[in-house]
Amino acid sequence: MIRSPASSGAEHWLAAVCRGVLALALAVLAGHASAGVVRVECIVLTVADLDRTEAFYRDALGFEPVERTERTDAATQRLLGVPSASRTLTMQLGRERVEFMQFRDAGRPYPADSQSADLWFQHFAIVVSDMDAAYARLQTVSFRAISVGGPQTLPEEDGHVRAFKFRDPDGHPLEFIYFPPGTGRATWAGTGRRPLTLGIDHTAIGISRTPASTAFYTGLLGLPQAYEVLNRGPRQDDLDATFDAMVRITGVRPASADGPGVEFLDYRAPPTGRATPADSRSNDLWHAHVVMAVDNLDRLIRTLDEAGVRFVSPGIVPLPDGHKAATVLDPDGHPIVLEQ
Repeated sequence: MIRSPASSGAEHWLAAVCRGVLALALAVLAGHASAGVVRVECIVLTVADLDRTEAFYRDALGFEPVERTERTDAATQRLLGVPSASRTLTMQLGRERVEFMQFRDAGRPYPADSQSADLWFQHFAIVVSDMDAAYARLQTVSFRAISVGGPQTLPEEDGHVRAFKFRDPDGHPLEFIYFPPGTGRATWAGTGRRPLTLGIDHTAIGISRTPASTAFYTGLLGLPQAYEVLNRGPRQDDLDATFDAMVRITGVRPASADGPGVEFLDYRAPPTGRATPADSRSNDLWHAHVVMAVDNLDRLIRTLDEAGVRFVSPGIVPLPDGHKAATVLDPDGHPIVLEQ
């Protein structure tokens, strides 16, 4: 039986109870699921104005526009759980693509008081070849900083990586990240003249419990764990605009050398923030999801359904382009589109 997300106060309470049961079920299943996800295809954000979005990501971040499309078909609306047509803009940075959706029937704005520990938090990390130059270019457009005091250099145990977090015009959080020589993935290494912004390393999501998220992404979706660290101290405080922060960070990544990974942000201090609204929909401006290519969608969907995972779509949806896909929610309500 496909389980849809809750949409009322009582259902929200029930969903919270179910998440605890789900975490236990996933832990049992964690070692038994065969590999499902082979690649993270793209990241998708809901925005209010495609023209404004294109200008910001092009001028401030170096993205290149690829195409615009209209999506009026019923299949896409079933997949996303919103009976509304949308226009989309695809942009590319290096090898990675981001898709922006503007719905005809707009949803709610991004909460102005959002914090890094809130569970709807989802950013993607843009790798830069020169942090100071990237930060200077960002100053030429209107943006809202998250980090305090400009780019931060993390401690030695984090490889002296430099990072800076900020928001796009709709409130979506983003991060610049600079990997010193000898750190980060090999794909970001290089010498000589390189673009200022290179690509997307990962998308990071706020979570409430690392074991539940690991069981879901590693146990059920088949994404191998790549790293785990515990970040704390004044640099982390300034990076996230928090006080006395302690965040457990776990990264998972498909076997494919291309495409971004997924990073869990489990805040132990300050305590985990507010839950994602139970009635969230794809047209709300805090909406973000990743599209993951899988090797056997039918088998994976049966596994997820048996594990009690919540679905946004009514199971598998055949799409006009010949692909088939389904939208599910992770233990903390982050949507994922699984596609074959």
